[in-house]
Amino acid sequence: METRHLGQPSALPASPEEAVLDYVPNPRPGTLYLVRFAAPEFTSLCPVTGQPDFAHLVIDYVPADTIVESKSLKLFLGSFRNHCGFHEDVTVGIGQRLMDEMKPQWLRIGGYWYPRGGMPIDVFWQSGPPPEGLWLPDQGVASYRGRG
Repeated sequence: METRHLGQPSALPASPEEAVLDYVPNPRPGTLYLVRFAAPEFTSLCPVTGQPDFAHLVIDYVPADTIVESKSLKLFLGSFRNHCGFHEDVTVGIGQRLMDEMKPQWLRIGGYWYPRGGMPIDVFWQSGPPPEGLWLPDQGVASYRGRG
């Protein structure tokens, strides 16, 4: 198992394109289970104004041969702090990159974005139907209710 980040100092990548995600062998091959990552303080930039946008991301996946190494995922998500993109592009792009590189059995991502212009935008993407027999919990992020 060779990783570029685990156990070593790693700088935040300048962009998502420069970020390198590490994958390690699935420790439970052949077992149907769900892995969840939550990033409640995710940040990217508005492509029009350059102002920061904030989201609570929830990434669920069912491993196949590999799992994503969490430090590399944290650095990848952090690289969006200087990345301009619409909520839809950012959310779906993260899910598709993980799907393309890791090749899990199944993956979904929920992007629960905080209001921009007074309107929250939630973006959801999944690779297809979840595997039969998978226990799939709710993502646990309440709809935005503002101050009320």
